[in-house]
Amino acid sequence: MKIGFAGLGRMGARMAANLVVAGHEMRVWNRTASKADVFARDHGAKRAASPRDLAEKCDVVISMLADDSAVADVYFDPDSGLLAGAGSPVVAEMGTVSVPAANRLFEAASSCGKRFVDAPVSGATKAAEDAQLLIMAGSDAAYAQELGPVFSVLGKRTIWLGGPGKGAAMKLGVNMLIHGLNQTLSEALALMTSAGIAPETAYEVIENSAAAAPVIHYRKGQYLDEAAHDVTFTVALARKDVSLALDLARSVGVTMPQADLNRSVLSAAGEAGYDARDMASIYAFVKRELS
Repeated sequence: MKIGFAGLGRMGARMAANLVVAGHEMRVWNRTASKADVFARDHGAKRAASPRDLAEKCDVVISMLADDSAVADVYFDPDSGLLAGAGSPVVAEMGTVSVPAANRLFEAASSCGKRFVDAPVSGATKAAEDAQLLIMAGSDAAYAQELGPVFSVLGKRTIWLGGPGKGAAMKLGVNMLIHGLNQTLSEALALMTSAGIAPETAYEVIENSAAAAPVIHYRKGQYLDEAAHDVTFTVALARKDVSLALDLARSVGVTMPQADLNRSVLSAAGEAGYDARDMASIYAFVKRELS
């Protein structure tokens, strides 16, 4: 299958690499062209000149973009956007975007004869590298014929949620759990260590407690020695996710006081210079800046 991939960031590059390994003919595009050049060279892929070029030369296009603004630029540019020309009848956006953005993409794609699926993922860079992502697809299984062979290379499971925008909504719900846990874990570690318990010992107890979750296990290194580990998800992106979830909550009449507090802490951390740091740095922020 000829697959196009737009967005070669921390997650996208690993996902695209798995599609190459699976034997698909890959063509890639990235806003920073040098990243696409390096990927094409290292993985034997071709580089597209624009998102439109990507779509016109591929059967399926996957995008992994940072936010609604990036989605608008990549999809809707009248000259070079993914939806500007023919080709690629199936398109999937796998980043975290708002529900209105996902719905706009579905409507715009439908109007030009393409099928669009919002299919965000749960899992960090290691899960992307190991093809162990959970894919939340905002469609029904009717799309499985075209996208099933692609998604099966990228993740351990795809759950079809039944309609456009539902993948985006589900992703925001899952991320609320993760970011809420990040703050609670950070506060708990600050409490335990301030009470004289060694960080490693405190974490061992948490890992083996009833509160343990996969994210606690695979992000252990970031919490115990942030400086020695690569950034996998920034404070700025965490704040973006929480803000999108709160926007959705307002639109459907749901009040989320814990999420409001979570965003306030993430905003304060950003103002203190933590935006580019891993979200695990909220532990350091709570302990150093809020004490």
